[in-house]
Amino acid sequence: MPDKPGSRTSAFDRRAFLAGAAGSALVPMTARAAAQEASAPAARDPSLPVEVTLRVNGKDNRLSIDARTTVLDALREHLKLTGSKKGCDHGQCGACTVLIDDRRVVSCLTLALAAEGQEITTIEGLATDDRLHPMQQAFIDNDAFQCGYCTPGQIMSAVACVKEGHANSEAEIREYMSGNICRCAAYPNIVAAVKQAAPEIVKG
Repeated sequence: MPDKPGSRTSAFDRRAFLAGAAGSALVPMTARAAAQEASAPAARDPSLPVEVTLRVNGKDNRLSIDARTTVLDALREHLKLTGSKKGCDHGQCGACTVLIDDRRVVSCLTLALAAEGQEITTIEGLATDDRLHPMQQAFIDNDAFQCGYCTPGQIMSAVACVKEGHANSEAEIREYMSGNICRCAAYPNIVAAVKQAAPEIVKG
């Protein structure tokens, strides 16, 4: 005798049917997900070195480095360009300042991988043959250093300061050079050096 509508047996059968239909619908979805996971490339071991080409002072340099290597460590430890100094290693003192595509950056906080394909200029790349860059010469002429540790970063930042158009007054120079700390307090001489070099740099 057939079940009457609303009977307990009839209700159970409908539930079983719906549950079975839902389960069968999930099978192809689960299979597709498993296939995609199997075909996905294996995750790269982050401890392995990576290949990177850094263009420094007009020359391409192919390096195999840890992915976490900073521009500063790539310069000092891999390329032996030790002019850029490691001061605070927190981006606060400016001793490691270099130019990347003519923008001043603290190289201790910039990943080498992020600088690939860009032009990096360090203190070693400023002079032309045997002729010092005007800012280098101005620092010598004005005795704008004492211990000299911060000087490479000061000079690189000063070059950018002039090119950015921020060397129009002593107050402006002080403001836009404030990210570079001189623990010997040679600031008046540094300002004088920037003022001396600015016209020649602007003239080009």
